[in-house]
Amino acid sequence: MTLDPVHVDSIADLAAYLARHVDDTDHVDVASRIWEEFLDPLYGPDGRAVLEPVDEQRLRAVDAEDVALASPPFETVHGLDSGTINPTTFKNGLVLDLAQAAMAAVPSDLDLHRHRSIVAATHVTDETVPIDEPWRKVDEGYCRWRVLQIPRVNRYAEGIVHALALYLAESSHALEHADEVSDLLVLDGPLYPVELLNWRERDAELRALTEELKPRSIVENYIRLVESFVEREVPLCGFVKNPASKRIVGTIREGEAEFDVPWTDDAAFLASLLERRERRGTATEGGPTRGVEGRRTDELTFTNWFVSRGGVDATVAADGDAYGIERELDPTLYEKCFFAVYEPQTDVLYRVETPYAFARDEGVREAITRQLLGDVAANRGPPEAVAKADELARISAREKSSLREKFAETLDTDEVKRYDDVRWGDVDG
Repeated sequence: MTLDPVHVDSIADLAAYLARHVDDTDHVDVASRIWEEFLDPLYGPDGRAVLEPVDEQRLRAVDAEDVALASPPFETVHGLDSGTINPTTFKNGLVLDLAQAAMAAVPSDLDLHRHRSIVAATHVTDETVPIDEPWRKVDEGYCRWRVLQIPRVNRYAEGIVHALALYLAESSHALEHADEVSDLLVLDGPLYPVELLNWRERDAELRALTEELKPRSIVENYIRLVESFVEREVPLCGFVKNPASKRIVGTIREGEAEFDVPWTDDAAFLASLLERRERRGTATEGGPTRGVEGRRTDELTFTNWFVSRGGVDATVAADGDAYGIERELDPTLYEKCFFAVYEPQTDVLYRVETPYAFARDEGVREAITRQLLGDVAANRGPPEAVAKADELARISAREKSSLREKFAETLDTDEVKRYDDVRWGDVDG
């Protein structure tokens, strides 16, 4: 044990001190004011609408049990995810990450579940040794793999191999099996490759990478994926489990609002807005009954759909350049739309994203909403198809360690170890 009772008591005193000095009583009022006054539409500093409702702006609630038991709008739902071994640096200078993507179906399709797309993204300092490999098939055609050599960089090699491996595996697998989706596809994560789009907002070296063919070809996969589903009239959406956008709160701060915006990101703001509390009477020993606030857990709360054109979403907005990729449909149809849903049992906020091509249709928009609300209520978390895809694509800590050892043995080198690797080992994720 690292903490003695006196240390625990001291930490409790610290918490009490913070409780006395941090006042969040007006946060609900601030959230309501932002909701009522700033989002229809939300303008950026340049006067451009970076966020606006697709339909009527409103907050909604639905009984969690009722929506969980309701008949789902879609007969089948497919989920897609990609897992990696995490970036690994070897003593011979090679930096590598390996990702595998899988698609799951509800109801289950074991033949589909067997398919995998595996990508090893590599960075080598010796440009005279090309190691790119096209797709190769194994396991009777159920599995395919390829090696992707990333452009040479001075910094960020680990982050770059991770992003390119993950997004290439995911987008390629989605395109490869798109025709097997007849009702709805849910990506585990955002609709577009946010990390690659973010490179344009970073330093010069990462911005230069966005002009390279390989990152652009991966972003193009997502553009083509949207086009494929729009042309077949099969809805496609992304389920974001850990939304980290700061678009709303950041834009309001930049606009020099007359009040402080207390939240660090949009998820905290929206959770504050959607959380519902009620006062419950509780008897105190030797005293009167007092009102205590408790979180209501009987209903899911959620927002209407919004079109988002700020931050990285500007790239796929109608007036954006789509990473320099030619769009075959009306550019408006690619714009990212989202709604937020708050799950009170676990106190977690999720975001659901879909292209405007689907969000513009009220019937499709409501069907996606009902489907995802029912899934979240039934699972108290991500939809079953997403959870299945996550399970199929995840590479366990033991498997990660084994794969790294296999690479090191085959390459006749050792992995570069850091102290935290020795102390903590691998963590599943």
